[in-house]
Amino acid sequence: MKKKLYIGTAGWSYKDWYPVFYPKSQSKQFDWLQYYANYFNCVEVNSSYYTYIAKSTAEQWIRKIEHVDDFLFTIKLHQDFTHVRNYNSEKVNQSEAIFNLLKNNERLGGILLQFPYSFYFNSNNLAYLSKLAEVFSGYKRNIEVRHASWLHKDAIHFFTENNLSLCLIDQPEMNNVININPIITNKTFYLRLHGRNKEGWQNSIKSFGQKQTYEQQNSRYNYLYSLSELLEIESKIKESLEQVEEIFIITNNHPQGNAVVNALEFKFLLNGR
Repeated sequence: MKKKLYIGTAGWSYKDWYPVFYPKSQSKQFDWLQYYANYFNCVEVNSSYYTYIAKSTAEQWIRKIEHVDDFLFTIKLHQDFTHVRNYNSEKVNQSEAIFNLLKNNERLGGILLQFPYSFYFNSNNLAYLSKLAEVFSGYKRNIEVRHASWLHKDAIHFFTENNLSLCLIDQPEMNNVININPIITNKTFYLRLHGRNKEGWQNSIKSFGQKQTYEQQNSRYNYLYSLSELLEIESKIKESLEQVEEIFIITNNHPQGNAVVNALEFKFLLNGR
């Protein structure tokens, strides 16, 4: 069976991608997403973490990528569910309206439930995750947890038993963080590359809650992987890729268009060079 390979970036609407990726000369008809889809067959929507997406917006997305048969969107769940942990049926319905629209048009790759580093593996958090996973049981669920306590065998058993994909992540090595640990819990492989800017990451943690510029907010993601680092990652995940049916590689090191460069390089590597 041929594996389905989806490689793209976390988001596509960044001003500093112009003119690094998006061309200098743009007509009134030029659209960033439509242009993006000429190079990649998936994108992770990050704006949905901050706002509830309007149906009309998602309908426009579908029209803009109609020239790419296998293009998929993965949608990051709103922070109300994962960070604030305060949601109601109205917020569930708002989220599902977009999920269902994309799913019915065969454009939904799944949803991403991204939890903060402070979300440790314990009975209370496991119960919360279990309830949230059940709320969105109608979709492929990719779970990003960042604390190494989630590598406990009981947590892995929970992911496997509930058909949840444990999202693999590459990020700076710091105390008790999860890094690429090729554990497969279902038939979906989902890898997010955050970069390895340790200093930027530490500064971001120190400045949490303070007013910051766009550059300061995103400095921890300002990192360009070398080809040797990508080869190292490829080596770590190689066996895992043989165990799954679909593969998502998402680059989140977006400043200055670094994510585009590394996503294109990963396409080259995983498509047989």
